[in-house]
Amino acid sequence: MGRLGRKAKLTLVAARKPQLKKRAKRDWSKEKAAKFLSVLGTTCNVSEACRRSGVRMTVAYRRRKMDAGFRADWIETLAGAYSRLELVLLDRAFNGTEKVVTRKDGSIERMLEYSNQLGLQLLKMHRETAIEADSELPAEDVDEIRERLVRKLQRLKKRDEEQEAERAGLRGAAPREGDAESGDGGAAAQDI
Repeated sequence: MGRLGRKAKLTLVAARKPQLKKRAKRDWSKEKAAKFLSVLGTTCNVSEACRRSGVRMTVAYRRRKMDAGFRADWIETLAGAYSRLELVLLDRAFNGTEKVVTRKDGSIERMLEYSNQLGLQLLKMHRETAIEADSELPAEDVDEIRERLVRKLQRLKKRDEEQEAERAGLRGAAPREGDAESGDGGAAAQDI
C-alpha cells in the first residue's frame, strides 16, 4: 500500500531475474502504447508519435524490436495510415487540387491542377502489383503444384516412419538403461 492507502502501480522489469518495481512516469504503459500508435496512424511519423506520447524514440524502437504484439500493432497502424495516404494521393491525381490564380487586374480565378509527377509516381508504385495480377497462376497449375506438394509430403512421412522403425529395430526389445524408470517404454530416448 502507498502512503495514502492506495496501491502503488507495479511494472515488470526484464532483467536476469524478473522483478516488480514501482512504475515511474517514463515507464512504458498500455496508455502510452495506445497514444503512440494513435499518433503514428494519424501522422505516419515516429518522431511526432514519440513526442506526443512522451516516449523516447529509442524506447519505442526497442519496444518494437522486443515485443511482437506491439510490433504487429505498429505494422498494422502504418499499413492503415499508408493506405489512407495513398487514397488521398489517388484522389488528387484523378480529381486534381484546387489552385487559386490572381490575375493582374485583381480578379481571382479558381482552377483544378493535376500533378503529372504524382501520377507517374503512383504508376511506378503500382507497376509490380499490376504485373503480379496479370501473371497469377491458372487454377490448373495451382492444383498441380498442390498435388506435387502432397506427394512429396507423403514421401517424407514414409521415409521418417521407416527411419523410426529402423531405430526401433536397432534397439531391440530389451529396455535400455533408464527406459524402465521413465515409464514411457523408451519414448524419451526417441525424442533425441
